Amino acid sequence: MADGSDRPDSLDRLNARLLDFARERDWEPFHSPKNLAMALAGEAGELLEHFQWLTEAQSAALDDEKRRRVAHELADILIYLIRISERLGVDLIAAAEEKIRINERRYPADKVRGDARRAEEYGD
Repeated sequence: MADGSDRPDSLDRLNARLLDFARERDWEPFHSPKNLAMALAGEAGELLEHFQWLTEAQSAALDDEKRRRVAHELADILIYLIRISERLGVDLIAAAEEKIRINERRYPADKVRGDARRAEEYGD
């Protein structure tokens, strides 16, 4: 996979590969949305561990080994996210597009530029 020649080029292809992986191991009975959500949360916690106690500058300048370990945690998160979406019939791209549209309305650029408060903190 180092040259990228067998790299999935879409979420659909990656989903198919993950589905085959789970079916070959008879893991689908364990891949309920609840179990997958719990596994995803665990992996997010593992990602957080890599950044715990780092300064902002340190978190942006990871050495190669730390970046590789972070990449693996990000991959685990993506894998569980894709599996949950498959089990629930959610189109992740469509859901992300919809959420971006919602956030564009909640956080109009001319109102929130340079300010990271939550939407309800801006007032009208």
